[in-house]
Amino acid sequence: MIFLNKYIKKYWKFFCLAIVCLTVEALCDLMQPTIISKIVDIGVAEKRMDYVINKGLLMLMITAIGAMGAISRNIISSNVSQKFGAELRADLFRKIQGMSFENLDNFDTASLVTRLTNDVTQVQNFVNGLMRIFVKAPLLCIGSIIMAIRLNPFMSLIFLAVIPIVGLLIFLNMKIGYPFFIKIQKRLDRVNSVMREYLAGVRVVKAFNRFKYETERFEKSNKELSDVSIKAMSVIAMFPPSIIFVVNMGIVALIWIGGIRVNSGNMQVGQIIAFINYMTQISFSLMIISNVFTMFVRARASVERIGEVFNQENNMSSIKKSKSQSIHKITKVEYPNIKGKIDFENVYFSYSSASEEHVIKNISFTCEKGETVGIIGSTGTGKSTLVSLINRFYDVTSGTIKVDNINVKDMDMKKLRDKIALVPQNNILFSGTVIDNIRWGNKDAAIKDIQKVADVSQAHEFISSLPEGYNTVLGQRGVNLSGGQKQRISIARALIKKPEILILDDCTSAVDVTTEVKIREALKVYSQNLTCIVIAQRITSIMGADRIIVLDNGEIVGKGKHEDLIKNCNVYKEIFESQIGDIKAIGS
Repeated sequence: MIFLNKYIKKYWKFFCLAIVCLTVEALCDLMQPTIISKIVDIGVAEKRMDYVINKGLLMLMITAIGAMGAISRNIISSNVSQKFGAELRADLFRKIQGMSFENLDNFDTASLVTRLTNDVTQVQNFVNGLMRIFVKAPLLCIGSIIMAIRLNPFMSLIFLAVIPIVGLLIFLNMKIGYPFFIKIQKRLDRVNSVMREYLAGVRVVKAFNRFKYETERFEKSNKELSDVSIKAMSVIAMFPPSIIFVVNMGIVALIWIGGIRVNSGNMQVGQIIAFINYMTQISFSLMIISNVFTMFVRARASVERIGEVFNQENNMSSIKKSKSQSIHKITKVEYPNIKGKIDFENVYFSYSSASEEHVIKNISFTCEKGETVGIIGSTGTGKSTLVSLINRFYDVTSGTIKVDNINVKDMDMKKLRDKIALVPQNNILFSGTVIDNIRWGNKDAAIKDIQKVADVSQAHEFISSLPEGYNTVLGQRGVNLSGGQKQRISIARALIKKPEILILDDCTSAVDVTTEVKIREALKVYSQNLTCIVIAQRITSIMGADRIIVLDNGEIVGKGKHEDLIKNCNVYKEIFESQIGDIKAIGS
């Protein structure tokens, strides 16, 4: 919970001001029963109307002061809690943005959404309640006991019998309730996960007519959430009536013992009325305190879940200390503008630091500036993983990756990524217009430059045929476009960035062969001074590359031009024959 210190330092003054207003309100409430007892015992008993009127006006004035205190603390608490919630949510979002892929792999996407929304709301509500009424409850409780002792010390012993029992009930409430609320948040994660998967894959669900399966899957997770919520609420529901019962027994004892003492002349009627009012206030306070602890255990569960995200340590800092740098001082590596040369030197990589199984094994090759390098291999050989190491989506387990002879770990991550454009396998488009999506690569790009890169990616023609051309609004994830259209917009988005290094990760798999040929030819002209790495499943996509890297099980099994690999690399030859046909037959 250390992450909360930032907000405590920022908002503690406003919190204290709200508590002052709340204390004024509580003191005004505490004064009322005592004044009523005096009106009854003096004004009414002695038939002094002037005394009754004066005390009545005093009560009205105290009520007005209490109302002003209540209004003030409501305004302060609402502003502080809303600002706190917004800031916490923004900081959590920034933390998630700054996390490496290794960190993100520790959380389910739906769980992060729940933490950003529901968990933050739970904490925000608790902070709001803390300033509005939660602090008032113990003040009223303690104040009522003090005022009761001042009125009649003997009768106040009843309070001392009631309060420990109620305190025990509240403790049991918190002790039993906390594990249930942890389970509720986890079940809510599961419901959100199922919903997200269904909405993301709704077309597949419809295509395979799997409505019943998805409905049953959702009903199962929804029922699990419902069951644990019902169980939690059922357990928690026992405590408020128990508290009311104990307090009411105290009121019965007050009336019974008070009646005996009035008859014996040891107590006045007004004091009994005051004691009953104070007992009622204590009852109200204890109920609020019970609710406070119920909300506290929910907020505590949410704070721990939020803390899990904040506690993630990103090992991929922007500038990492290298062996050549001073042990005592880390300085930024000075380097010229990135030109595009890439070196892999004995690179090994594993997704888990504890695992000895490497996805990438002993990779070494050089990609010169302006060169086009193709990478091919069967599915799961580590092609996408390999290029993700250049951007530092992950850090190598061992070995070195250099850009322009500088270790990428010693580079400013933002500058490095600014010079690299990536078109990933899964083409993600965002809600907004076509032009907005292309401008993701360069927010200041002119329309003529956008049209130029759209021409290169063979997207201009189909974009122009859309109802509003480049201003056509796309649905979520580009749902109203075909796979090939999304791939071409993604290529345009990468090109508009004007990078020094372009990485195309199987980005034409949904494009027809004719269009792919046009894209390749246009890219040759556009990327003459551009270092280009092309990952492909189709061998035709990389046959014309300056150099081809053949991967098999995370290792390089072939390296060279197409003509050399056909002769010397069995894996490449097998891929060629499976896609194109028998080499001898083609040659004859």
